[in-house]
Amino acid sequence: MRFNLLIFIVIISTDSHGQPQFGRPMPVHEFDAAATLVLPDGRGLPNGRGSVEAGEAIYAARCLSCHGRDGRGGPGGELAGGRADLTTEQPDQTIGTYWPFATTLFDFVRRAMPYDAPWSLSDDEVYAVVAYLLSLNGLLDADAHLDASALMKIEMPNMAGFDGVEADYP
Repeated sequence: MRFNLLIFIVIISTDSHGQPQFGRPMPVHEFDAAATLVLPDGRGLPNGRGSVEAGEAIYAARCLSCHGRDGRGGPGGELAGGRADLTTEQPDQTIGTYWPFATTLFDFVRRAMPYDAPWSLSDDEVYAVVAYLLSLNGLLDADAHLDASALMKIEMPNMAGFDGVEADYP
């Protein structure tokens, strides 16, 4: 008879009272910011403004290592240059071919990017990066500026590709 033995050792740091110490308490201002969603209809969009040009510089410094030159690939995935046909076995799910709302892109970048430092971009920087990404996908002119009003006017090519969910949002 043969036995396989698997042992896990977990080391947990504790305080002086023996309580486990995981991470750190989230300060109220961070919690309030993290709880703010930007919804597809634009609710939650903050004040701010950014240009494609400024977004290109931020992208080069904070995004290029994961998403490649011009958003054309890297370990973080392709953001631009995809084929619009989403019916293939492995469709290109780039911003211009897949995402249904520009506001969703803003929300994602704001809350989750850069991967190693989420919530580290100011609202102006998020508008700028989103402007640059939309420009790479042919959805915004290279000399454009983006704010909440302009973002709401952008019609994404795959807007009709998703079924809506009726839900009560705050």
